[in-house]
Amino acid sequence: MTLRDLPDPLAATGYTEVTFRSGDDQCHAWHFPAVGPDLEGPDGRPIAVMAHGFGGTKDSGLEPYARAYAAAGIDVLAFDFRYFGASGGLPRQRVRMAEQLADYRAAVLAAARLPGVDPRRVVLWGVSLSGGHVFAAGAAASATSRDSSVARAAIAAIVSVTPLVDGRAAGVLAAKEGGAVAVLRGAFGAVRARWDSVTGGSGLIPLTGRPGELAALTLDGYYDSYRALAGPTWRNEIDASVLMQLPGYRPARAAAGLNLPVLVQIADFDRGAPPRAAAEAAFAARAEVRHYPCDHFGIWPGNPWYEPAVAHQLLFLRRQLAVDA
Repeated sequence: MTLRDLPDPLAATGYTEVTFRSGDDQCHAWHFPAVGPDLEGPDGRPIAVMAHGFGGTKDSGLEPYARAYAAAGIDVLAFDFRYFGASGGLPRQRVRMAEQLADYRAAVLAAARLPGVDPRRVVLWGVSLSGGHVFAAGAAASATSRDSSVARAAIAAIVSVTPLVDGRAAGVLAAKEGGAVAVLRGAFGAVRARWDSVTGGSGLIPLTGRPGELAALTLDGYYDSYRALAGPTWRNEIDASVLMQLPGYRPARAAAGLNLPVLVQIADFDRGAPPRAAAEAAFAARAEVRHYPCDHFGIWPGNPWYEPAVAHQLLFLRRQLAVDA
């Protein structure tokens, strides 16, 4: 892990830039140190590891969450998955579920090595697709913690925000909300793009588009919601093969194996990540659950339920991360 040689980066931005290796590539991250001693213990401060959802980048809405955590006494390491944003890896815009889970594991180890951090109080934070990833990553960490060896980092809690935990259920919901024709159009685009990649093309399709357009997500309003969050490194492109992977991706199956505190935040009118599947996974994980009367993007900065969502996260984490807990 290396720190970029920047002139007093904290003074200008509130974070330092960090890179860490995952597989053969370098992942890029921002480290937000806690600005208060509220949760500091004899071994250091807790830290939350944050990653974005489907095709997202850390400069697309994660910073307000990270700053709220830092103000509450929790360090944050917000990172880009390989092939996205400022992270390395080729081809670009590629989603491989196993690789993204490996990126989470590498990020946890990188976070535990940061100065002033308590490696035994690491929080996994995910949203949308990464909100499902944290179930799988947390279950793997729970299994590791039962081993006799001492882990280099320990997961203390999980925060899963509007999670996509069942790709098959998401496909059914998309057909219901956007119409079967839109789903078939997206599948056709995926097949066509896959063929293009085999024959020398990029294999990419638009990540989001307006209803009737060829894109992975075309639900009414989602194009504008993505654009409202988009940071400088975000690209409206995605590897088409992800649409073939999603039906088989079901991190909800890992929920029962979690052996640590979990908070699940559910958007009750979510058209992108099925709320019923999230509720069932939360029940299996014996999680604390919060509900919000909004769609998938209603908990993001600039939307009505962002501040309540952050407040509930911090309330949960103050209980779980207290030094005497």
